[in-house]
Amino acid sequence: MEQKPIKDFIILYYYTIMRLKSELYEKEQNEMKDKIIKILDLENKNTFTLFELDGNLEIQTKITELIPELRKWFAFNNMKAVGEPDKRKRPWLSIIKNILKNRYKIEKKEHQFKTNDKWRKSPMYVFTKV
Repeated sequence: MEQKPIKDFIILYYYTIMRLKSELYEKEQNEMKDKIIKILDLENKNTFTLFELDGNLEIQTKITELIPELRKWFAFNNMKAVGEPDKRKRPWLSIIKNILKNRYKIEKKEHQFKTNDKWRKSPMYVFTKV
């Protein structure tokens, strides 16, 4: 009828084996965040319009190329852009928002600008360090 050793074993197993990826891979996660910050050049620029990001294939490609590494270092159950990027319209944008949310407050604002004598409306993302 002694259940205590089994319960103790399960608790010990959980705390030694089943640790969170955020604990196990903190260094690697920070390196991935730094890569995304570098890709976006957030040290020098803190605003992007969706129009601008949609037209920048280099940023999109560099971020989507990080998906295999992101799967390795992050729990991606709640990040569909990492788990199933083909099912997302802009997986790179979801990755930016999810990965950088602990370092940056990302505020979405409506923005209008003129290009080729035509007014356009596009969301603008403002990145502010927290």
